[in-house]
Amino acid sequence: MNRYASAISEHPVAAQAVGELAGSVLEQLEGSRVDLLVVFVSPHFAGATEDIGGVLRAVLEPRVLVGSTNAAVIGAGREVEGRAAIALWAAHFDAGTSRVVKLAVDPYDDGVALVGWPADSVADAHTLLLFADPFTFPVDGVLRAFAVSHPHLQVIGGMASAANGPGVNRRFADDLVLDRGAVGVLLTGDDPVTAVVSQGCRPIGQPYTVTAVDGNYVQELGGRTALERLQEVAAAMPVDEREHLQRGLHVGLVVDEHLVDFGRGDFLVRNVLGARSDDGALAIGATVEIGQTLQFQVRDAAAADADLRHMLAGQSAQAALLMTCTGRGEHLFGTPNHDAGLVRDLLGPIPVAGGFCAGEIGPVGGANHVHGFTASLALFS
Repeated sequence: MNRYASAISEHPVAAQAVGELAGSVLEQLEGSRVDLLVVFVSPHFAGATEDIGGVLRAVLEPRVLVGSTNAAVIGAGREVEGRAAIALWAAHFDAGTSRVVKLAVDPYDDGVALVGWPADSVADAHTLLLFADPFTFPVDGVLRAFAVSHPHLQVIGGMASAANGPGVNRRFADDLVLDRGAVGVLLTGDDPVTAVVSQGCRPIGQPYTVTAVDGNYVQELGGRTALERLQEVAAAMPVDEREHLQRGLHVGLVVDEHLVDFGRGDFLVRNVLGARSDDGALAIGATVEIGQTLQFQVRDAAAADADLRHMLAGQSAQAALLMTCTGRGEHLFGTPNHDAGLVRDLLGPIPVAGGFCAGEIGPVGGANHVHGFTASLALFS
């Protein structure tokens, strides 16, 4: 039987925090070996990551150790923001295996080459847990390559968020601590990992067919300029809701054009980056093609809460990893512990740990993507 454990410590001294965490994990696993250990470390301990990893390996003897530094860490139904904290998540697998991959990119001819991906077959792996540096690892491009080379591999994870520039974020990879690239864990076995991606938006207005584009600028929707369509949607909204357009306007691109009606989970949500006054085009944080279906979306605390509740409805798990955006948390919801608390309320007091990310990774519509303002979960059975 699979067994899981999680723990979080806010002790300001790293050695004391790690001791508390290791003891808690050992107690929860009751002597079962640690097959996978994931650690999330707040920026306060970035300089102590090698010591933290060394002690955890010595005490817990995990077969695989991965993790990252994050702006805030999650555990035990809490989101510790702005304070020192370390969270651990441990798994003992009755069957199946976990395998660390250390990834980087090198320039190659007119592009880049992925370094560190296993040369032998990974066809038996069903999930890649991925923790990447946003400054030195092009996750979007790698996910597009995986869509061709490994179309059945789901990728769940997040981008480290403890720093605003390269060379400061850290990732744990067994006995190494890396300041560049990405660290992943390939999971195999018969026990599936369920991905839940809550993009936290609600659609407004009606869906439109994209009828003219210029790069990432959407020029026309249903034969009218995109800006005109947006103005139509805004005019139809109640006055007290129009402020949401200024604070959180996005678009949703339908991921399955065969659907008749579109609702939550049917869109890939992307930012609206700006507008061109000369032709009424809107700049979108994605490449858009003529014929795609697009619907405007707004993001606010109520929409984010409702969407996460909707995505978790009917789910069950023995444990979970939770990667949530740095733009969520108390800044969005006005109260602490929203995402972690909601997971605990809906899934029960299962072992959960995670971190705030500078981009969350998870599948939508059968394809892996990097998201923003999202909660991405890996649910373990």
